[in-house]
Amino acid sequence: MSLRLPRPAVSRLGIKLFVVILVVNVAISGLVFLAVSRSLDRGFLEYLDTTQANRAETLAEGLGEEWARRGDWQWLRVSPSAWQRLVRQQLWPGAGPPPHGIERRLGDPKDFVLHDAAGLPVIGLPPDDEEEAATLRWLPILHEGERVGTLGYRPPEQLMARMDRIFLSRQQRNLAIIVASLGVASLLLAGGLSWWLGRRTRSMALATRRLTEGDYSTRLPEQGRDELSRLSRDFNVLAATLEASREARSRWVSDIAHELRTPLAVLRGEIEAMQDGIRRLDQDSLHSLAQEVGQLERLVADLRLLSQSDAGALEVQLAPLDLAESLAERLDEAGGWLADSGIALDADIPGEAWIRGDVQRLRQLWNNLLDNTCAYTRAPGQLRVRLAGSPAEVRITWEDSAPGVGEPDLPRLTERLYRVEGSRNRASGGSGLGLSIAAALVKAHGGRMEASRSALGGLCWSLAFPRLDDDRFKEEKA
Repeated sequence: MSLRLPRPAVSRLGIKLFVVILVVNVAISGLVFLAVSRSLDRGFLEYLDTTQANRAETLAEGLGEEWARRGDWQWLRVSPSAWQRLVRQQLWPGAGPPPHGIERRLGDPKDFVLHDAAGLPVIGLPPDDEEEAATLRWLPILHEGERVGTLGYRPPEQLMARMDRIFLSRQQRNLAIIVASLGVASLLLAGGLSWWLGRRTRSMALATRRLTEGDYSTRLPEQGRDELSRLSRDFNVLAATLEASREARSRWVSDIAHELRTPLAVLRGEIEAMQDGIRRLDQDSLHSLAQEVGQLERLVADLRLLSQSDAGALEVQLAPLDLAESLAERLDEAGGWLADSGIALDADIPGEAWIRGDVQRLRQLWNNLLDNTCAYTRAPGQLRVRLAGSPAEVRITWEDSAPGVGEPDLPRLTERLYRVEGSRNRASGGSGLGLSIAAALVKAHGGRMEASRSALGGLCWSLAFPRLDDDRFKEEKA
């Protein structure tokens, strides 16, 4: 089932993300504002300084030309309005009106001072006003290499102070609006992202808590293709695996209890019959009891072997071994009782096939496969065994005749205590551990075991073992 989230309080992770994102964005916006304001202030002053210097040089050249044409500065002393007209003509040539704002303020005639060659004032400050003169910048007015006067002008810093930094104020106001807009956008982004991420992580935390409490039916919704979606899919796979494992464990315990209950019930019934005098205490009775005890011992031994296999502690003494010889010997020994069971043996085991194996464990493997064939193959039947190899591995195919196994049952044949017929009839199905043990023994030898349908109408087992290469074989033998 999918996980239905309640409406809990705001996620702590979401709050942390919101605060972190908001603080970072506000800090970045503030730093950008300060950096841009400082850069704009400095750059603007440099621009004004360059502009004012260029205009002062232009005006100085024009004044030099006027002095050459008139021969002195007396005409400016007697007519201050002529000074204003001269400045405007030199700085803004043409018939159009002078510009407004900062451009006009930079060319204000009042911001320029003119002294003659002797240092006497023509326009502006008197020569004895040293404090004010020290704040000005001075340019010589030349005519044919001879200085005929001096032009002073105010630096941009003083002009900006007078204009109350109108331009910078406007630019900083616009920048402040932009930064405020970025702050609002950051607020919305931080809120949306923290809510989205906090909601998804909160659902994962809640689902994990339910999983730890044993609710393996918990599932997360899988939406999107991002990392969180893949994490949700992995979580669902984990939950499904744990649920299947719990069901298998429960079924496994139930099946073991059933398997143990049957021989114990038989033992108890026979012992009670002897105690009540219904059955005589003789050799036949003791032999029947011994058979049931032997069945219990075999079942317990099989369970112990599977437990060791699961724990990776299965005792296997691996050494160089001819797999073809081991298989051929066991089939030769079983030929007689296979024939008595109505099963014809067809074996093709050519040459040698060296692997690293355990003689006793391989013999146990062949016995389990033979027991499975005899238990399920109807007489008259057939068993066909083939051995083939490649440079990398040795392959064995073990096929028997009808009855067969349906496709859905093939992957489950090596499950413990699983029987295709679904009954608990030990006469037909055995304990249901033989094929599980066979698969564990093949795995202990580094091989694999797979089931498929046989061309003979029954079941086909494909076994593959890593081959022992020649160089390694020589080292092992040495």
